[in-house]
Amino acid sequence: MNGGRQLRTDVVVIGLGLGAVAAALAATDAGCAVVMAGGERRVGGQITTQLTAPLDEHPHIEREAACSLRYRALRDGIRAAYDGRRNPGGGWVSRLCFEPAVGERILETMLDEPLRRGMLTILRGARPVEVIGDAEHLTGVVLESGGQLISVTGDVVVDATETGDILPLAGADWVIGSEGRAAFGEPHALPGGADHTAEQSCTVVAALVRDDHQPVPIADAPAHYARWRDEQPFSLTLSNDVGHTHTFSFFDDHQPPGSFWSYRRVRDSAQLGGADAAVINWHGNDWYGSGLVADPGGTEAAARDLTRAFVHWLRTEAPRDGGGTGYPELRLAPEISGTSDGLAESPYVRESRRLRSEHPVTELDLTPRSDEERAEQFTDAAGIAWYHADLHPRVGGHPSVYAPTAPFQVPLRSLVPERGRGPANLLAGAKNLGATQIAAAAYRVHHGEWAVGEAAGVLAAHSVRRGLTAQAILANANELIAVQIAVLRAGVPIVWALDLPQQHPAFVAGSLLIAHGGLDRIGRRRLTVDPDLPVSTEAAAALRRAAVRIAALIDITPTRPDPAPGCTWGALARALAEPVLAAIDRSSATDNPHAVAGVRRTE
Repeated sequence: MNGGRQLRTDVVVIGLGLGAVAAALAATDAGCAVVMAGGERRVGGQITTQLTAPLDEHPHIEREAACSLRYRALRDGIRAAYDGRRNPGGGWVSRLCFEPAVGERILETMLDEPLRRGMLTILRGARPVEVIGDAEHLTGVVLESGGQLISVTGDVVVDATETGDILPLAGADWVIGSEGRAAFGEPHALPGGADHTAEQSCTVVAALVRDDHQPVPIADAPAHYARWRDEQPFSLTLSNDVGHTHTFSFFDDHQPPGSFWSYRRVRDSAQLGGADAAVINWHGNDWYGSGLVADPGGTEAAARDLTRAFVHWLRTEAPRDGGGTGYPELRLAPEISGTSDGLAESPYVRESRRLRSEHPVTELDLTPRSDEERAEQFTDAAGIAWYHADLHPRVGGHPSVYAPTAPFQVPLRSLVPERGRGPANLLAGAKNLGATQIAAAAYRVHHGEWAVGEAAGVLAAHSVRRGLTAQAILANANELIAVQIAVLRAGVPIVWALDLPQQHPAFVAGSLLIAHGGLDRIGRRRLTVDPDLPVSTEAAAALRRAAVRIAALIDITPTRPDPAPGCTWGALARALAEPVLAAIDRSSATDNPHAVAGVRRTE
């Protein structure tokens, strides 16, 4: 299949969601030309077309060092659009709930700068139908848009689609559903062997407005309403994975943690005026009868029908706080959803195809450990995230999982197919990283997907600049550490050190040393490093060991400065890392002469 329109670029990013946006911003900031393309009408994925605007995050998210500068810019931009209000939606599921249109506007603003420079082209409504290349190396992707074909060629392809759509097109090994407990010994995996039919549920989210003054007339019940209501079942009661139940009031917020309505409220009339608005993502409209990967069309259609039925139940049969049933004052809100019917443009995707790996990130890598505040540390880390492993019901009726994790990292190896398992220049940039079903359920949320995409964007840019495939970079210690340094210099934390923010002079040096084992026993028990306090003997020894370890990897002679009395942790980290940074900068100085200066179009 040949495209009539042709584009040539450095990095091809397929997808328009949060991972895709993060990858495109990271790559263009690093000097690469990017074409970002996807089948949706709008950028933003989870927070826009899927209507899950309330951000699923971790308790430390307000700390500067707990996310990247770009993700912080997204959050700050949203709050600025509401005159600095911290939580303009007033939803209790998140510290930041907002209207999807506002999130879209902030993302568009962030993308505007590389667009104006000619470094970014965005193709909306363009779905991938074929890859160009072979099982070893990709040269591009063919897109279909309005009956026309577009061929986009580049040096690196990032699959940041919602369900890992490039993986099968590229012949990469991938997996869906449960690997089974027998594969890696994960305590929350399904017992026994693999069950690739056990995809997580998806949800077509609804946007509702509360209008007490102008109730909308009740329409006839949707087809199969009674069956949906009784089998789902529709209820305001939730149960967790250990059998505890809680029945929520509808509007009354006096009972902790809050009401059904304010759970995912995205517009709080008490703060903003006008009418309250909420997005409905609840067990009642969680579709687990089939999977989006196994049956995309049928699954989306059924999920839409289920949500329409659940909304009808809310308006007619849901128990009222003061007695009686039904809330006719609720109506579907196209002005919130950005669609004609008040339902999300796309289903909320909880599980994607994932890179199949002999050594994926597993639940065991993320599990809290005794005497350790962090999860298993990865020496190839290129980002951080933290969320529990949150699995909703799966096809086949398998129960939900809500497994604890410790603050964890994004390893570069999880973004790249192993040799012989996929093209050497294909990267995962969203929920499709090389992780098991349990582990991927912790990475899938907003900031986790962003972190994966951002790491992929920096890795892609380094690949273009150096003329090396991602697989070759991972096999070369100098190149891998150069990517880590590039990630850090772009303002992306790769380790958990909450008092080592991006503007700290020791951010790059200290983070790199921590990533390679630079914490002593006390440092491993907390998420802070006290960079401006005198360094202890034990902490200094740990930093020196990390510096020696990195020096051996890149074949240089390490320096072993003895800290002067009163020398701070940060000052010692900088002194130890300086020769490493200098050596990496020298070895990475040569650029790829074939990199594209901008997007080239050939019609």
